[in-house]
Amino acid sequence: MLNRATQPFIKLVERYLPDPYIFVLLLTLVTFAAAVLVEQQPVQTVITMWGEGFWGLLTFSMQMLLVLMTGFMLASTPLIRVLLARLANLAHTPGRAIVLVTLVSLIASWLNWGFGLVVGALFAKALARNVAVDYRLLVASAYSGFIVWHGGLAGSVPLTIATPGHFSESQIGLISTNDTIFSAFNLILLGILFVVVPLVNRFLLPPNEESIVVDKAALRDAPPPENHSTRPADKLENSALLAFLVGAAGIAYLIQYFMQGGGLNLNIVNTLFLFLAIILHGTPKNLLHALQQAVQGGSGIIIQFPFYAGIMAVMVQSGLAQSMSQWLISFATAESLPVWSFISAGLVNIFVPSGGGQWAVQAPVVLPAAIELGAQVNRVAMAVAWGDAWTNLIQPFWALPVLAIAGLKAKDIMGFCLIQLIVTGVIIALVLRYV
Repeated sequence: MLNRATQPFIKLVERYLPDPYIFVLLLTLVTFAAAVLVEQQPVQTVITMWGEGFWGLLTFSMQMLLVLMTGFMLASTPLIRVLLARLANLAHTPGRAIVLVTLVSLIASWLNWGFGLVVGALFAKALARNVAVDYRLLVASAYSGFIVWHGGLAGSVPLTIATPGHFSESQIGLISTNDTIFSAFNLILLGILFVVVPLVNRFLLPPNEESIVVDKAALRDAPPPENHSTRPADKLENSALLAFLVGAAGIAYLIQYFMQGGGLNLNIVNTLFLFLAIILHGTPKNLLHALQQAVQGGSGIIIQFPFYAGIMAVMVQSGLAQSMSQWLISFATAESLPVWSFISAGLVNIFVPSGGGQWAVQAPVVLPAAIELGAQVNRVAMAVAWGDAWTNLIQPFWALPVLAIAGLKAKDIMGFCLIQLIVTGVIIALVLRYV
């Protein structure tokens, strides 16, 4: 029944969903047209705004790229792989495997979204080696845990507005993670999703006769290439002492930072994951091998973020952001603004599948609205964050690393993810409005 109900949607996605790079090009042109037609700005003026703002988010872009890189490198360390293999031995039935992979993915994604994507996919493969379970649902369950990333420790929006010098600081100042990630409403929402998401995935498990089970031989990981070279340079590349000394220095800095009362922000999260990866990979060569794999998933950030910076510049300088903000104020209230921000963020995320890039586009719209209506800025910011995470369930951009590791295509998991989209959307909206 599930396959029949979702088949039209899957075919639509397969046929009409282009690469996210195409989306950012189209969004650029739409923004140009809106600035000219709605705000009556001259074409040349709009192009100047865009060009001058094009490189305005370079620091932010690098921070976003490092979140993915460091999370990927940490997830691929031998220690994490061994832990996942041992956890996989706890699953003796298909139902238990589905619940377990969902919980592990939820926890890992809450820690770091790059870490969660990789851990979820690796754990799904480890479980499939032990249990005969529908592989499509297993991978979809691993990806569904990604729903919580923006409410977690590496959430782009809450960490950005807690980082000194962020691009909206003149409007809202610095907002501590105590008021976003660790706020009561966010923790309650996380608790509900940690219960509901695994249960929904368990109920989606098809009968054994309808399950598609992957050949276990196809899930074996290729061994890393061996290097028998005896060059002095190779000894340095394989030096565990070198990696440990540098990694220990990084951890020592973080201990000092937190003992002095420092809080979480993008730079600190990236520092933590980077130096843990340096230590746990054992040698510089192993870390670089993981980095080469991680870079493949970061190409979208590299090429798209300058366009988001240009879009943000046009929206702010042309008056378009202010006009959209006034439109939002016309029907929203201080209490309902978080819900409308959540829904709008979910829609925008389909076209701008990046939490950092989306915040660059939406912050100029929702923040003035929140200030004028007297809404809770921290709640509105987190509503945008949750909207971004929500429709990632049907936006295949961030599923690409998972699908590449698992060896599947987007169409294989989208039917299951669509059900989660509906269920989680209702829950998130209700919590943002009433809790």
